[in-house]
Amino acid sequence: MIRALITGGAGFIGSHLAEKLLANGYHVTVIDNLSTGRLENIKRLDGDPHFTYAVEDIRNIHVIDRLASECDIIFHLAAAVGVRNIIDRPINTIEVNIGGTEMILQTASRYRRRVLIASTSEVYGKGVKFPFHEDDDTLSGPTRRSRWSYAASKAIDEFLAFAYHAEVGLPVTLFRLFNTVGPRQVGQYGMVVPRFVRWALANETIQVYGDGQQRRCFANVYDVVGAIQALAESDATVGELYNIGSNEEISIMDLARRIRERADSASEIQLVPYDQAYSRPGFEDFRRRVPSIEKIGAAIGWEPTTPLDDTIDQIIAYFQSEMYKA
Repeated sequence: MIRALITGGAGFIGSHLAEKLLANGYHVTVIDNLSTGRLENIKRLDGDPHFTYAVEDIRNIHVIDRLASECDIIFHLAAAVGVRNIIDRPINTIEVNIGGTEMILQTASRYRRRVLIASTSEVYGKGVKFPFHEDDDTLSGPTRRSRWSYAASKAIDEFLAFAYHAEVGLPVTLFRLFNTVGPRQVGQYGMVVPRFVRWALANETIQVYGDGQQRRCFANVYDVVGAIQALAESDATVGELYNIGSNEEISIMDLARRIRERADSASEIQLVPYDQAYSRPGFEDFRRRVPSIEKIGAAIGWEPTTPLDDTIDQIIAYFQSEMYKA
């Protein structure tokens, strides 16, 4: 039985990954400080004899050293997440993302553990060549804009991981996630789909930031965690970086309309300027964010299989079940 450690495992993606690995015969340990993760995400796993968790910060060297020594593979998902969270707490974003990843890499190197590190499409910055390929140049905004601290911190994470692989031979695989969505994701930190669904179900105004013509690709979390597991089980992916995402592109305005339709909602849709949405001037956003998934397809034969409408329906059903429980 493979023993997996998932940092950030009580979060949206981490909890789904924990379920996926347990279903496929892994022993899973989760560590999460619950800054954005929630114990209710892993509550259903608590009775599984092959599942354990610790509520702690990954920068606690004593705890992370023990957990790393007891596992075979580390999935490092812990990070500051969400546009709202990143803008409001830039110091925490930088310290958690860089310091946490450094701690994981140091500890993994001590015990020679395989490591998979979650990065982000934000690293591509203001790229204008579409779709984004893993070795494309990146272009970030000015350092005075806290919006870009997340992209910069995750880029440093990637540099660190590749350095550990090159210098000490640490078996590392990196993946950049593109707008992963699904059940259990909440809109508290700026995630667009759960916010839209919550407003639509309540027949409240759906607020679309900017002009609504920004275009994104939304990948279903069940597809994404399948890709992560497959990357971990392939020796050929060591030392490499992969995009994980959908290539079904949609504007944010059309997304709002689609969610309103599928929720059978009477909500109005309102455009909200960025300065008003984030209570500070100068917010910069991507116009498009589209991944190339050729590399991961060639490596492990993966491609997303869940249409956006099905994903939206899953999220609507999740929020309806939460409303019923309340």
